Amino acid sequence: MTEKEDRYYIDKIEKTVGRAINRYSLIAGDDRVVVGLSGGKDSLVLLETLAARRRRLPVTYSLFAVYVDFTNIDYIADQDYMRKFCEDLDVRFQHVETELDLSRESGKSICFLCSWHRRKILFNFAEEMQCGKLALGHHMDDALETLVMNMMYNGTMSSLPPSLSMFEGRLDVIRPMILLEKTEIDRYAEIRGFPSEIKKCPYVDENSRAGVKRIIEQMSSEDRRIKKNLFKSMSNIHNEYLPPEEK
Repeated sequence: MTEKEDRYYIDKIEKTVGRAINRYSLIAGDDRVVVGLSGGKDSLVLLETLAARRRRLPVTYSLFAVYVDFTNIDYIADQDYMRKFCEDLDVRFQHVETELDLSRESGKSICFLCSWHRRKILFNFAEEMQCGKLALGHHMDDALETLVMNMMYNGTMSSLPPSLSMFEGRLDVIRPMILLEKTEIDRYAEIRGFPSEIKKCPYVDENSRAGVKRIIEQMSSEDRRIKKNLFKSMSNIHNEYLPPEEK
């Protein structure tokens, strides 16, 4: 791609994030928003697009970035890069270092424990900073994988909503990249030269999500409409053609 084409692509991704924000009313003026940074490409793209939108629009909102570092999980991200990245975007960066207790809930998977405890730390930081929004880097592929997993393993039709109100409305968990496919985010990160994690999590391919991801990728490789149609189906439910709820 030429430099002009790269700029057009970056603008396209920023506009898609803006469309999600507007469609689902994710961020308003004077909001205080915590962004969960993982060190991976998804969260870097999320933070940069939110910061770019803040600069471009007359709407002002505050951004904070938090990286939760579980020292006993064999995963390494470039903290110096994240700190400088946030500084350049005029975003406060917070590094929280702790250990993940794997002994108390041995029946749970490592991925579940990591995600749950990381979320609790983000919730606490949001409360401490008086932030009413927590932005996470989930995208369309994440939502589709969660949908299929819940259907297959839990017998429910549920997924990752663009916005979820928690704690009696004191905090909204928002997903501004919900209209973006993973390949679009990867292309953005490639253009911008974002680094990958120094050492990926060793458990990433050992969970059910990895298997579901392969199924969806195989299906969508044969028809590019499949991902968008799956996503659309979550808002296009025909109850009259479904069994009634069990009593």
